[in-house]
Amino acid sequence: MRFFLTSLLLSSVLVAQPRFPEKTPDTEANRVLQKYWEERLSVSRQAIPWIVSSWTAQAPEARRQLFDMLGLQPMPERTPLNPVVTGTENGDGYVVEKLHFQSMPQLYVTANFYKPAGNIDKPLPTILYVCGHSVVKKDGVSFGNKAGYHHHGIWFARNGYCCLIIDTLQLGEIPGEHHGTHNLNKWWWVSRGYTPAGVEAWNCIRALDYLETRPEVDKTRFGVTGRSGGGAYSWWIAALDDRIKAAAPTAGITSMRNHVVDGCVEGHCDCMYFVNTYGWDFDRVIALVAPRPLLICNTDKDDIFPVDGVFEIYSNARRLYEQMGAGAKLGLHIAEGPHRDMQPLNVGAFHWFNRHLKGADLMDVTEEAAKKALQPEQLRVFTSLPEDQRNQRIDHEFVPAAPAFKAPSSMAEWETQRGAMMKALREQVFRAWPYEEYRPKLTPTTTAESDGVVMSAFDFVPQEPFRLRLYVARRASVKQADLDLIALNVLDEKGWSDFEATYGKAFADLFTQPVTAAHNAESWNSTQKMFASFKWGMAYVAPRGVGPTAWTGSDKAQNQRLRRFYLLGETHASTQVYDIRRAMQALHFMSGDKLPRLWLTSSGHMAVNALYASLFEDRIERLDLHSMPVSHMDGPAYLNVLRHLDLPAAVAMAAERTKVILYTAEKDAWAPAVKTTEMLGLPKNLQLRDAGSSGK
Repeated sequence: MRFFLTSLLLSSVLVAQPRFPEKTPDTEANRVLQKYWEERLSVSRQAIPWIVSSWTAQAPEARRQLFDMLGLQPMPERTPLNPVVTGTENGDGYVVEKLHFQSMPQLYVTANFYKPAGNIDKPLPTILYVCGHSVVKKDGVSFGNKAGYHHHGIWFARNGYCCLIIDTLQLGEIPGEHHGTHNLNKWWWVSRGYTPAGVEAWNCIRALDYLETRPEVDKTRFGVTGRSGGGAYSWWIAALDDRIKAAAPTAGITSMRNHVVDGCVEGHCDCMYFVNTYGWDFDRVIALVAPRPLLICNTDKDDIFPVDGVFEIYSNARRLYEQMGAGAKLGLHIAEGPHRDMQPLNVGAFHWFNRHLKGADLMDVTEEAAKKALQPEQLRVFTSLPEDQRNQRIDHEFVPAAPAFKAPSSMAEWETQRGAMMKALREQVFRAWPYEEYRPKLTPTTTAESDGVVMSAFDFVPQEPFRLRLYVARRASVKQADLDLIALNVLDEKGWSDFEATYGKAFADLFTQPVTAAHNAESWNSTQKMFASFKWGMAYVAPRGVGPTAWTGSDKAQNQRLRRFYLLGETHASTQVYDIRRAMQALHFMSGDKLPRLWLTSSGHMAVNALYASLFEDRIERLDLHSMPVSHMDGPAYLNVLRHLDLPAAVAMAAERTKVILYTAEKDAWAPAVKTTEMLGLPKNLQLRDAGSSGK
């Protein structure tokens, strides 16, 4: 039977035609990035331990991690719900109440509560139904996606259940936002450690709190279900809250490989994902539900939850369920069809709840379908939206940010503060970095000389499968090993173009792509003069995704690539910080026993990457950072960084270690860092200069 089911699932995959990923040009850089996704997934995922005792010991920490990755660590205060019933509708065999409650002060959740008609003489099993992305609007008025799924509430009420259907943040009566990184360029969500999945999970927790106050509800028999987005939210609440006694998530989960390698991320908004700080695959979410009854529902032609990935994580979790002696409590229900709200899927979920919340026999069958019977207007909660609502700004407020950085008053205070920030950088921000001992393998490619300047090119691998090129220029009369100082220029796209323009014609054979830029005579003359009297070298590196390794495709394709990084527990920017570290190590190793002093120089967002790289490497004499943003709200995205620190604090930490020169038009923003260096007795270590001034 298992062989037959596996064959059926695999044959379904062959006939399905996924919409994703978007086709991109077939270039070497694009192929290398695709290979990176595959390699990272093969080495980074945390496998579920098959030994029950091992998982039982790990489960509390795993649950804490999930709370954390949803922005719920520490747990928000359970403030008064202030529920209000605004109206009632009577139907054939059911009653529906229109209500709202506040999961946080002024964070409104609009909902419909369904119950059987007539007297209810004892508390009933109750379903929390969470909605997928159904847009129900008329004349610009949103009636909430609860209206799109109301037929589920009717079925449950007519079959002896209570059912609470809650709106989502984005598609409720008060429209919030789910698409921050998907298409709105709100990458600060990642830096803040914010995902709307956290809001949806919290609203589910508070929905259970509300249901516990209802006399019609048996709070010992809660179930949860929903499809698509609602399927994902079903996972969050079932994994986080043991009050859920049976769950039937529908089309809400698949493997991380499907999302990252196969490109399904392109079909999902941010509410489908936790901020993957700890490098999870989704089978760990399933494991947190074990050994409670769990039915995984999906269709065989769902192109954003492919059935091969669904079966993979089901198979992984089944081993744990069987080890727990609960194999009968884990089910897989596959129906034929696309990604839609389909009656065969619904009937499977209905049977599951009848068995596990009512104790019905396996052969008990219902022929009744869930049918829509109400108009959206009948389910509307608000006739006018509350003016004090926070729904539309909750992304700024849901996850607590680190307090604005202030200069410490003592060395002891600073050491505590600095220690906490560096710990957070290692464990929360750059956790995905490889931390093994690393000695860069440098491969010399070509050396050329022009007008007394020698340029050498080296290839190195900062992280498989990426290969970057490191350029080192020096005076011809000075050997590489005799350089006293090397200034490493960390290039963004503009920096790469300027580099080509300066050195292009003189050293064209060193470049990894055709050089078409005109020779920049002024910059070339400046280089020659600088080398004339010093044992200095100039080095240049373009981190992954820049210059020769730049990925190509539409703006949409590029954005979706960035989203894949955070599904792996990192960001593109954080991997570039890692590349800069490896480039610095390579410069040290290429010089043999004599370690040259290093300068780092960069501009814009790449200057932020250079700044953070300097916090993890020694023997850096100076940082020259041009036009750097003053906050990660506007700067490069790193996972969770704004929960712990912002750029003024990072500058203060760097200035304790080395000389930092900021070329900036916003000098007031750096005042706390300046005061910190003064308190440390290092006032010369941080200098503020006008943007565009000389770096000498």
